Amino acid sequence: MYKVIAFDAYGTLFDVYSMGQLAEELFPNQGEQFANLWRDRQIEYTRLVTMSDPNPLGSKHYLPFWEITIRALHYVCKRMHLVLTPEYEKRLMDQYAKLSAFGDSLTVLKALKERAISTAILSNGSRDMLSTVVQSNGLQPYLDKVVTVEEVKLFKTAPQSYQLLLDAFSVSKNEILFVSSNAWDVVGASWFGLDVFWVNRQGLPFEEIGNRPTFEGNSLNQVLGVI
Repeated sequence: MYKVIAFDAYGTLFDVYSMGQLAEELFPNQGEQFANLWRDRQIEYTRLVTMSDPNPLGSKHYLPFWEITIRALHYVCKRMHLVLTPEYEKRLMDQYAKLSAFGDSLTVLKALKERAISTAILSNGSRDMLSTVVQSNGLQPYLDKVVTVEEVKLFKTAPQSYQLLLDAFSVSKNEILFVSSNAWDVVGASWFGLDVFWVNRQGLPFEEIGNRPTFEGNSLNQVLGVI
């Protein structure tokens, strides 16, 4: 049914909330709150950039995702009254660059390649960021393409971001299954017209706007069951 399975990167293939472990070491008793606020502010900045200038040629406010991640880090430390030394900043950003993949990421990508299904990443991440995290987890051999919104300078959920998948593969919308753990990403991809698998690892309620995901499961392994 599907010729391409495309995955969101951060939170779907790679565990962004594992940053909380290092944050807890650096900022005792505040690691979980720190990681959650950092992620929320990072996504909020991508929305501000895109919504404030949704120019099809790219937002004039566009910043690479790496830069947005650093600025979100600075904001959260100020908000939580934490002292971010140059050493701490380097350790946190180095850790972010090489986030660990979830245990099911490699298994599922291998299985898809064995079935001769094309695989891709579609991410807000910049090309350098994605190259580093993919290679550090050994996923490169099992991905046909790594697609980044850097090409259009509009972050998800802009329609142009999902269009990149159609530009990258000679397929129609109904031949792509998009996989994401982020419910807002699921809504955006669904509105664009893609079938979507929501990886709901945390057992969260779905958003109160948008279409329900085509499929839902609590691990990437369940993607294999619907193709």
